[in-house]
Amino acid sequence: LLTQSWASSKSTGITRLRYRHMDANKTFPGDFTFVGLFTHNKASGFLFSVICATFFMAMMANGVMIALIHIDPHLHTPMYFLLSHLSFIDMMYISTIVPKILIDYIVGKGTISFAACTAQYFLYMGFVGAEFFLLGLMAYDRFVAICNPLRYSVLMSRRVCWLILASSWFGGALDSFLLTPITMSLPFCASHKINHFFCEAPTMLRLACGDKAIYEMVMYICCVVMLLVPFSVVITSYVQILVTVHQIKSEEGRKKAFATCSSHVIVVTLFYGAALYTYMLPQSYHTPLKDKIFSAFYTILTPLLNPVIYSLRNRDVAGALKRVIAKHRGACNVERK
Repeated sequence: LLTQSWASSKSTGITRLRYRHMDANKTFPGDFTFVGLFTHNKASGFLFSVICATFFMAMMANGVMIALIHIDPHLHTPMYFLLSHLSFIDMMYISTIVPKILIDYIVGKGTISFAACTAQYFLYMGFVGAEFFLLGLMAYDRFVAICNPLRYSVLMSRRVCWLILASSWFGGALDSFLLTPITMSLPFCASHKINHFFCEAPTMLRLACGDKAIYEMVMYICCVVMLLVPFSVVITSYVQILVTVHQIKSEEGRKKAFATCSSHVIVVTLFYGAALYTYMLPQSYHTPLKDKIFSAFYTILTPLLNPVIYSLRNRDVAGALKRVIAKHRGACNVERK
């Protein structure tokens, strides 16, 4: 009996050791640690200042854009209605990432809880997804303005504008609700060190252990839909625009048509280009440094570039800003008198 008992306890002990060995590389949800953008060297302070300035300039520029579109009656058109919501989305998704980066640098500790990482991932995917769809559907507005100018008020009615906006938010929310549970339910490895500056999909996948083929396939399909559906709308719209512009005989008319679309084309190229690298290229082409550079470009820099591009290349926005400044100066002069 003693021999059997000893053999049974030995067998149980070996079994427990096996389970412990199997679970050694997997942990329950806990805190993650960001490697971040900053390293403890002389350039980190300069990089912190640049990111801090970029964040506040982006918030201010997008806020001014929204205020101008709301105040000036000349900008109460479908294009600027959609543009104001683009600025709002930019303000939202840069706010889900950059404040955490700046606080981590000041505190000197780049940790984030599992719940906070999930929330950041959820909000980021929702806002960025909404911007993908909104930028794609804004190409339809440019298509109508150039190819069907006489029917513009009908084809881009207030109801259509709200439908475009609702579709964009629905697409972003669907993307967020699909990908967040898939990604955050992965069995993460014992090392919770994220070689990135926020909880992004490709980085979280690299942190997971075990067989990730199903997760990668589902995520790839979701990202293809999220990127290619709006991108196909952009391509289709601008093919029709090019055909229409080619048929315009006057040089002035062509220049006006290109000026109407140039700002949107630049923004789409910058935003979609960086996103295509992040979500469409196979993991073998990715490195942590490249991921950080491209992610920083379209999550930190693009929200600042969007209002700058639209304001510098748009006479209506510049005119609205001048009218608001002149009106403010006039009100100040009246108060002084």
